[in-house]
Amino acid sequence: MNGARHAVVLGAGVAGLLAARVLADHFARVTVFERDGFDVEGMRKGVPQARHLHGLLDGGRTVIEELLPGFTDEMTARGATRAEALVATRWHVGGLRAAPAATGLTSLIATRPLLESLLRERISRLSQVRLVAGTARGLIGDRHGVRAVSVSGDSGVETHGTDLVVDATGRGTRAPVWLTALGAEPPAEQRLEVDLGYSSRFYRRLEGQLDGHASVIISTGANGRGGGAVRVEDDRWHVTLAGILGDHPPTDPDGFTRFAASLAAPDILDLITRSEPVGDAVPHRFRAPVRRAYRRRAAVPHGFLLLGDALCSFNPLYAQGMAVAAQQAAALRACLRSGGPTPDLPARFYAAADKALDVAWQLSAGADLAHPGVVGPRTVRTRLTNAYVARVHRAAHVDPHVSRTFLRVANLVEPPTALLHPAMAGRVLLRGGARAAAPNIRPTGPGPLRASGPSPDPRPSIPSDR
Repeated sequence: MNGARHAVVLGAGVAGLLAARVLADHFARVTVFERDGFDVEGMRKGVPQARHLHGLLDGGRTVIEELLPGFTDEMTARGATRAEALVATRWHVGGLRAAPAATGLTSLIATRPLLESLLRERISRLSQVRLVAGTARGLIGDRHGVRAVSVSGDSGVETHGTDLVVDATGRGTRAPVWLTALGAEPPAEQRLEVDLGYSSRFYRRLEGQLDGHASVIISTGANGRGGGAVRVEDDRWHVTLAGILGDHPPTDPDGFTRFAASLAAPDILDLITRSEPVGDAVPHRFRAPVRRAYRRRAAVPHGFLLLGDALCSFNPLYAQGMAVAAQQAAALRACLRSGGPTPDLPARFYAAADKALDVAWQLSAGADLAHPGVVGPRTVRTRLTNAYVARVHRAAHVDPHVSRTFLRVANLVEPPTALLHPAMAGRVLLRGGARAAAPNIRPTGPGPLRASGPSPDPRPSIPSDR
């Protein structure tokens, strides 16, 4: 470690805190600036999506556990629920429940504020890291590199010299504007307009509900509607309903219930009609996932890189955000270990991070494009993949081997090619050929509603964010 080195992280969400943990091993000082400050309890203003159900895929949990040993146990001790996926949780895909199977996957279920507060506490214990309230205003440097960052806080606007700036400010990143101001070319963007809407509400949990299972996830069906209910701290159910392409769930009690009745399985409806609500339902809207192609630029300014949603924000239906942010942090750690904080670190990081991004984006973008109303390029590969995935869903209902592999792919633990292994493909083609009968869905609530046949989504739908 070079004792003169200083790194700045913008944003203290999951991505920023994990970045700070990695940087602490290679920089003498790491300053984390957060516009919401660090004295707030519960939901931060800058993370409105924290009011909704979050899922930490096991492909991300294992990275966090490696960076912060004991994290899973600490979360459990503070009220989070730990359960094996498909053994103690329910998953509905394509209108059918995936067959129970031992997956080796740990579902760590909690609210976003609990997860973020423990991360913040663990990172604050590192002697190299300092958490400071402040809002990033811009970068100082030129198109070749960044040497400082401007931040406003209690003392006004100040300039902080740094060897590296990591932008983890999320979907609202100002990086393209900042880079343009330095004379650097902003990256090309890939967007898919999905117009997703949530409504979420807490309920008191009663003993024996869901037959003791810790969660139920109902993947979005052909009608674009889905939802989830998970057991979180204080013995509550956190219920989120979701709809795409403007078909958003209502927040009034009757509308919320009617929307739940339109899902492809009755589990969530049964739960909310038998439980006492805690507070009112709250809404949230997400318009488009965005991927920024920094790797493809001719020149990447040294001293500045993006991580988490600032680099690529996914459709939160697929619960990829926090897991992919953790995998990006692991990629950053690998780059620092192999080559150190050299001027070419950003370029090396983007090349490494793209490996995780490619897999997650392929899965989620393919699922989004399976909905006819989502505008975007549909290649022959996309159409063939979605047709095969529909067979995977049907086979997963009756074949525990397919169910297990499907969920391990969905959790970013195994690559999508695991579903194409000859033995697995044989199971999928043999047992996924019969089209599932559409459930009897009552035409309730606003927006178009069609019988929900096999879901076009290749991933379970957990409303989630980073």
